[in-house]
Amino acid sequence: MKYKKALLIINLGTPDDPSYFSVFKFLKEFLSDPRVIDIPRMFRILLVNLIICPLRSFSSSKVYRQMWKANNNESPIKTNTEKLIQKLQNKLPKYDVYSAMRYQNPSIKDTLSEILLTNPDEIIIFPSFPQYASSTTGSVYEEVFNILSKEWVIPKIKFINQFFNNDLFINAWIEKISDFDLSNYEKIIFSYHGLPDTQVDKVYNEGKCIDQNCDKEFNDINKFCYKASCYETTRLITSKLNLNEDQYVTAFQSRLTKKWLTPFTDEVIENYAKNNVKNILVIAPAFTTDNLETLIEIGDEYVELFNENGGDKLDFVSSLNDSDKWVDAIIAIMEK
Repeated sequence: MKYKKALLIINLGTPDDPSYFSVFKFLKEFLSDPRVIDIPRMFRILLVNLIICPLRSFSSSKVYRQMWKANNNESPIKTNTEKLIQKLQNKLPKYDVYSAMRYQNPSIKDTLSEILLTNPDEIIIFPSFPQYASSTTGSVYEEVFNILSKEWVIPKIKFINQFFNNDLFINAWIEKISDFDLSNYEKIIFSYHGLPDTQVDKVYNEGKCIDQNCDKEFNDINKFCYKASCYETTRLITSKLNLNEDQYVTAFQSRLTKKWLTPFTDEVIENYAKNNVKNILVIAPAFTTDNLETLIEIGDEYVELFNENGGDKLDFVSSLNDSDKWVDAIIAIMEK
């Protein structure tokens, strides 16, 4: 009897279209997740539904339209994920390969229902977030468990956790970076999505993240700390690139308040420009698929910020998307 396996690649999500109402719906689902905004439920409901979504959906829908227009009027997350799935399916004939989004469509619930109809022996859940965070990988785990707990028959489930230190994953980034001559840049910024300080503090049974020396070492105590794994990702990449510490910096973007992981990418960029640094390269190894944070925040907003403050050129390395080395890395990680 044939052993049937399914691979489910899960990304963060995207609005169905760039309209105000679709963006509102996406933001509401995303920000209502208690692992994303970890405050008491009533305050979260009021904050999300009465303040953030009504106000932010207007500005965000304009940015989404800009991104859609530059990508043949489609979501880059959606199109790049579809290309990735096709490549994986071609290389994995013994698997049925699927994709889902944590927020919006295709939903995890609908995709798992489709998978279960095939009666698989095993489902491999692969959240496409290299560094563990409760608001990303943790949220995917919780959603999958909640859905499967209601099923009468539950096949074998294998979850992929963080994989930032997988050598093939690092090599996939090295190949992307090799498209750029690093000698042309005075500084290189490794920019990761930010998190509130309170969320990384929750990783520890005692003390806080600031007590753990996370920017200097990765160990058994801080191994699930998002900050520690981001800095370790930078070290792994820069080691292969033979970069000196004075050539690069690790920073965090997309903050909502000042009480998020520092240094902030936008402040680093502005400071470089004001101090006569003319050419910088930005690499974002927390993102495996290009999205609003890479294409717009880095590719447009940070370029404008850099130029306005005296910088000449800011380039950014595109995400792994459907690169062949990323496909090979996924296969190696899931079969480990």
